[in-house]
Amino acid sequence: MLSRQAATKLFGAMQPGERLAIFTTSGQVQQEFTADREKLDDALQRIVPHSLSGSSGADCPPMTFYEAYRIVEARDPLALQVATRDAAKCTGGGLGAAVLAQIAAQRELTTGESEIQFSFRNLDALIRRMSALPGRRIIVLMSPGFFVTPSMHESGDVIDRATKANVVINTIDARGLYVSSIYDASGSSVDANPDTAAARASFISTEEMIRDQVLAELADGTGGTFFHNRNDIDQGLLQAATEPEASYVLGFAPQNLKLDGKYHHLKVTLANKQKWALQARHGYFAPYGNSDPQAKAQEEMQQAIFSQDEMHDLPLECQTQFFKIANGVRLTVVTHLGIKELKFRKAQDRNNDKLTFSTVIFDENGNLLTGEDKIIDLRLKDETLERVNKTGIGVKSSFDLQPGTFLVRIVVRDSEGAQMAAMSRGVEIPY
Repeated sequence: MLSRQAATKLFGAMQPGERLAIFTTSGQVQQEFTADREKLDDALQRIVPHSLSGSSGADCPPMTFYEAYRIVEARDPLALQVATRDAAKCTGGGLGAAVLAQIAAQRELTTGESEIQFSFRNLDALIRRMSALPGRRIIVLMSPGFFVTPSMHESGDVIDRATKANVVINTIDARGLYVSSIYDASGSSVDANPDTAAARASFISTEEMIRDQVLAELADGTGGTFFHNRNDIDQGLLQAATEPEASYVLGFAPQNLKLDGKYHHLKVTLANKQKWALQARHGYFAPYGNSDPQAKAQEEMQQAIFSQDEMHDLPLECQTQFFKIANGVRLTVVTHLGIKELKFRKAQDRNNDKLTFSTVIFDENGNLLTGEDKIIDLRLKDETLERVNKTGIGVKSSFDLQPGTFLVRIVVRDSEGAQMAAMSRGVEIPY
């Protein structure tokens, strides 16, 4: 309720030209970017609580994601002992309580990791969407937090994606000032065994304490702010949605980088002695060296499509025109590419290369409407190559739209030299 009230205040403070969107990590509620207050309010009312892999009271034995991690991955004998006692209670005893506890832990761990991966994929998809939008790009993640196992690198990947797309993630611990549930007298019956009772309380308090670590990490790694341990969530949301006073993008090129996927620490400090508050990411994950070249090419194309940056490895031009049709308007995009800079692969008497043209259309709110890919396989003899070098290559794409304001984004990549060209053009089709 507090989060909903805070969001309502934020909607009331919207300025002309601002666009807001609502996305849930579960993917159950989505409202694309809009300035329509009524649509935002409607989406807000459709959000209901969704627990990230929290066991219900009907589970036997009851098991949290953190407890499952302690049993399966950390191999904590005390955690298994606590779960075994819980299993014996809900089954009436028996020799199978330890086995039941192991099965429940594995099931809860698998389910929890799957839900967390799904949440991070939704967040990653949102970052991709926002990378194509104009202006400052801010994500505010409101959540009571969740535990992420040490073997999961999802937060590091999300931070990498966000920083490359100039997306700032501000996070808010929606719990506010909270009291640990170990003091909740309405919970399960008291454990008579002092050892397991103490272990149970330790697991609960530890999980509650570390649930906000991923929120702090996402904010800290993208230059955002982490709002926590306060009940004025409405003020926290208003602050989180405003632009930072100053921000900078720093480049870093590691020497002798090993492509092992491991985490590497970074430290950024101020050169002078002024007392400024500094936020910068604390490290990065190295890429893996055995990545699939085709998958890498697709990833580069995808990033370029949802980016605002122009790329000039190859000379690229485009022209647009539109005309009315029976059900709306047909927009034609003609792309011209110069190929003198291409690095052809010579095979017998042919000069080989493959060009991928992607043309996509975004609406005025930055929503992806439609797109088209075209692949041109070049196998040119020397005399043909000499002629095409003078004329270049033209590609035509057509899209059926309704009148409005659009952004045309064109990305071209060649397979041999991995060279890319990208450009954006605004198109306004009057009603």
